[in-house]
Amino acid sequence: MRALLAAAIGLAAALALVFAVTAFGAPEGKTSPKPLLTTAPTAPGQ
Repeated sequence: MRALLAAAIGLAAALALVFAVTAFGAPEGKTSPKPLLTTAPTAPGQ
């Protein structure tokens, strides 16, 4: 029974966090128009 209560409290806290973020909206800001250029490391032995 305690596990069920703990799960319900956790679910309620997670939903409250989601609703709070939704209510306040996304933060204002800009994203860079340039893509992040990354390279994969070379394979060992090459």
